[in-house]
Amino acid sequence: MILTVNKGMWEGTWEYCLGYWESFQETLSDLDIDYWRWVLWVIYPIVISFLLPIFILLFLYCSAFFLHLYNYRHNFREAYHHDVWDGARTAIAAAWDAQGRIWHGFEIKGLEKIPEVGAALIVYYHGTLPVDFYYLIARCLLERKRHIRAVGDNFLFHIPGFRNILEVFRVTPGTVQDCVKVLNDGHLLAIAPGGVREALFGDENYPIMWGKRQGFAKTALQANVPIIPVFTQNVREAFRTPKITKSCLRRLYEKTRLPIVPIYGFFPVKFNMFIGDPIYPKEEQTSESLANEVINAIETLIHKHQRLPGNILCALMDRFM
Repeated sequence: MILTVNKGMWEGTWEYCLGYWESFQETLSDLDIDYWRWVLWVIYPIVISFLLPIFILLFLYCSAFFLHLYNYRHNFREAYHHDVWDGARTAIAAAWDAQGRIWHGFEIKGLEKIPEVGAALIVYYHGTLPVDFYYLIARCLLERKRHIRAVGDNFLFHIPGFRNILEVFRVTPGTVQDCVKVLNDGHLLAIAPGGVREALFGDENYPIMWGKRQGFAKTALQANVPIIPVFTQNVREAFRTPKITKSCLRRLYEKTRLPIVPIYGFFPVKFNMFIGDPIYPKEEQTSESLANEVINAIETLIHKHQRLPGNILCALMDRFM
């Protein structure tokens, strides 16, 4: 009896599957293949453009994963006299430097302006994603043997899995007092005064969106160190944010400080980083005056080296010129 029931159930299931397959075949035969092929051809570039930024996130997570593995470094501890993380930083820097050279043809003009010894404050224009700054950290570590500390936005410290990499590369939220201490200890420190606002709500015209931020100028004045302006050509052509979302999401950001803006791109455009002449604080100079001087220096680099408005196709062609 059990065999009879099971046989009946099997036959019923098979007939159901067969009927479903025949229905599926009829549906396929009714589809206009040429039409759907055209639809896929239209949306394919859009899908790819929004998926590519995931690779940067993946690269960052791979770096963090490597550092977690590096926690099991007991066999290597004796090889490092000053900092057990030197080997990890150098390995990650080599990977980022290779990625920058291959994908963006990354070059630096004026690397010699970053001092081999002593403190300096590096102030840079913030692209949609600051991959150019990651490349600068890597190149400086590999070629100048100097580690650039950085000031990062608070939201970075709440991203799961990022705390270790932020600690190893000494990224700090950066009050003026903390930054002054880093500089007084003789280190290099980098700040992007525009921060997330400049990153997500700037456009191909490369506006400087620093508002009334003068903390970097106060830091340089108190520590009495030079400010080195930095700008990367085509940095906004590598990643973009959709214009149609900016107005409403800008209001949301101003209220919540949450960087909820879609990003697309990771286009292999040419990156040329230009390092300007150091700006030395003057006696009795105000933070406002010094901040304006730095803004003018960054704007000069932009207007001298950047095509305005920026164009993705032209930036791609720069790779061959």
